[in-house]
Amino acid sequence: MVELGSTSLTIVGVIAGLAVASLVVAAVLRRQVLAAGDGTTSMQDIAKAVQEGASAYLNRQFRTLALFAVVVCALLFLLPGDGGVKLGRSVFFLVGAAFSAAIGFLGMWLATRANLRVAAAASLPGGRAEGARIAFRTGGVVGMSVVGLGLLGAAVVVLLYRGDAPAVLEGFGFGAALLAMFMRVGGGIFTKAADVGADLVGKVEQGIPEDDPRNAATIADNVGDNVGDCAGMAADLFESYAVTLVAALILGKAAFGEHGLVFPLIVTAVGALVAALGVAITRVRGSESGLTAINRGFYISAVVGVVLAGIAAFVYLPGSFADFTGGTADLAGEGGDPRLIATAAVAIGVLLAGVILWVTGYFTGTTSKPTLHVAETTRTGPATVVLSGIGVGFESAVYTAGIIAAAICGVFLLAGGNVALSLFLIALAGCGLLTTVGVIVAMDTFGPVSDNAQGIAEMSGDVTEEGAQILTDLDAVGNTTKAVTKGIAIATAVLAATALFGSYADAVASKIAEVGNAPVDDLVAAMMNYEIISPVTLVGVILGGATVFLFSGLAIDAVTRAAGAIVLEVRRQFREHPGIMTHEVRPEYGRVVDICTRDSLRELATPGLLAAFAPIAVGFGLGIGPLAGFLAGAIGAGVLMAVFLANSGGAWDNAKKIVEDGHHGGKNSPAHAAAVIGDTVGDPFKDTAGPAINPLIKVMNLVSVLIAPAIVVVSFGADANTALRLAIALVAAAIAFGAVIASRLRAAKVDREGALAHALEQPDRIPAV
Repeated sequence: MVELGSTSLTIVGVIAGLAVASLVVAAVLRRQVLAAGDGTTSMQDIAKAVQEGASAYLNRQFRTLALFAVVVCALLFLLPGDGGVKLGRSVFFLVGAAFSAAIGFLGMWLATRANLRVAAAASLPGGRAEGARIAFRTGGVVGMSVVGLGLLGAAVVVLLYRGDAPAVLEGFGFGAALLAMFMRVGGGIFTKAADVGADLVGKVEQGIPEDDPRNAATIADNVGDNVGDCAGMAADLFESYAVTLVAALILGKAAFGEHGLVFPLIVTAVGALVAALGVAITRVRGSESGLTAINRGFYISAVVGVVLAGIAAFVYLPGSFADFTGGTADLAGEGGDPRLIATAAVAIGVLLAGVILWVTGYFTGTTSKPTLHVAETTRTGPATVVLSGIGVGFESAVYTAGIIAAAICGVFLLAGGNVALSLFLIALAGCGLLTTVGVIVAMDTFGPVSDNAQGIAEMSGDVTEEGAQILTDLDAVGNTTKAVTKGIAIATAVLAATALFGSYADAVASKIAEVGNAPVDDLVAAMMNYEIISPVTLVGVILGGATVFLFSGLAIDAVTRAAGAIVLEVRRQFREHPGIMTHEVRPEYGRVVDICTRDSLRELATPGLLAAFAPIAVGFGLGIGPLAGFLAGAIGAGVLMAVFLANSGGAWDNAKKIVEDGHHGGKNSPAHAAAVIGDTVGDPFKDTAGPAINPLIKVMNLVSVLIAPAIVVVSFGADANTALRLAIALVAAAIAFGAVIASRLRAAKVDREGALAHALEQPDRIPAV
């Protein structure tokens, strides 16, 4: 049992105070955003419709998820552990879920009010600078809230549970990750179903602009930007913050004892200061690009974060590994100064964020060669656009994965090959990357706010020509910042998952030591074997990678079905109400919002059940060695798939922007139609399946950490129970694959209904259904 001294407790108390101060700064920034002018009556009416749709969707989503959270909370009591720890883990599971939901709701609520103010500011003198300031400070509110709630939850757990804090924080991180995954999937299905439907019918079939008020899907599209990009991404980055802290504290306690339990909190607390600095210094100067100002703010705050973390390391940590007490890892013989090594690990994490920012910007930016190449291929049709975007995605995935792998290797070299120390340093690098999380969230929120602002301006028609161009420029910047932050979120997810991988090994080793060295037969020995050469462990690797592919396919297919329903509904409205095109009839926006809401919530269960129950089936069915392989396969396939989906989608999106700016024939040309097709293919890639992989791999790792002791108990030692172990595996597999089969049956039903609806449009071609 690790005890915390008075100095460490005082530091944790100060960190809790800093968390509260972060929330106060968020409140001040919120007031500044809401103080800006809110535009014309027409703008306000459009914004109100978006606000109502977003709030209605999230409220229904939270009601749906509340029951699921209560059930999972109860199941956590069934896991092995001390009674007080089990109670704390279950309670803080609910706290983590509630914090994740609160961050998502805050991001949505403020973004749906800031978009109106950005649109209004664009036509005023200095509109570029003012619009960028409002959009970025909106993100600053969410960023400071992410830092504040994450730090507050972790600090309170450490103050209450001291040495048992890592076990309780497993529940906190699991609650945050589970809610974030559901919000990512549900919000992603909503936003991309509306976006794809709006583009295919409005732009391609009717030849009207993206946010033309005659398109019934425009309001749903703007609602989707907020429930997907704002609420979903904010919750995603919050759970990255929480989960990385969980892994760092588990591994820090094992390696460094008291110091390892507190120092990760200090590093992430530095992030609160960095976030406030980044928001304060990010200002557009004159006519410069908003992206230039945002990048400048990010890099300056990142350097400051490394310096402050280094100072904290030299003040708090001992100067020799022999001086650490309370840890179980053998570090006494390690050479080097732990203060320098810890600082270098943090610096590697921050450097990784900066490099990922640059690489992602290169592959998705409107002025970069890869995106210009994709835009060039619009001249030869949709097929070449899709192929070129896929090529960019595949290539960028290799470079990004290589950069993340190089960072992990660098940390491994820092640790001198000591696995226990290197795993803790990887978690510390993740904490270092997250010192910039406040600025990262601000960058991400900038995207949907500026996108919505352009939509409000176009629908209302109350913005000057110069203001419209400013909003177009801000929207293009927002596309790049969204792509960049997705890349950084992926890097964070990989570091967190790798650290959790180490936490899983620690949980298994601790339980085996507790159970004792009971004799085992060859089959059980194979189940306990971590060696990749073992066939059954290799099976786990294959299943882990396959789960990522299945999850991605389910998410994209869900968007396809929902988007098909939107296409049919928008076509119906144009067909039955010809006055829509002449502005004599108002489209039925609410019907499209209702369809998106219904379909996205209906599709939530399948990927969630797959993520939660697949590791249970593998762990209890095949053993702890294959489960380790399962996690390794999921991490490896997950990073490649997530980057591929995010960057190919980002390249398609900005290629469309290039064409719409007048290149290759401009709007309403064949090249534009091809670019729109590419963008619609990329929409579920970059905004649904890709981002949802981040919480997926962390949820599966956290589930594995939580169930590892139970697997050891039923597989190994005096209480081994093969029948119970196999029964649990079969039930878990039945739940996971039963959800997939139910999704397939639902898809077949939707296909039949779609065929019938299409036939009604063409009575002479009624198919047999």
